[in-house]
Amino acid sequence: MKYVAITACPTGIAHTYMAAEQLEKTAKKLGHEIKVETQGAMGIENELSASDIKNADAVIFAVDIMVEMEERFDDIPKIKVAVQDALRDPESIFAKTPE
Repeated sequence: MKYVAITACPTGIAHTYMAAEQLEKTAKKLGHEIKVETQGAMGIENELSASDIKNADAVIFAVDIMVEMEERFDDIPKIKVAVQDALRDPESIFAKTPE
């Protein structure tokens, strides 16, 4: 599958980037494609393009705060988890059925 993802925590520093890295490593291990946008203290980094979103099968929100510009994802299936889930058990995220 092809995923896009957003990671964001309240401080937007360490956990945001660690979660992004875990999702990327796990997706590759499981044979999926993924592109991850981070949101936090530095604002939006690696912003997903409209094409990235349109071509994705699902979006993963690994977040503990409100997502900026969440309306971009209104038309694709979503998986919503806490940042800690991406750090502790990222494989379980890819096993979820998007809603």
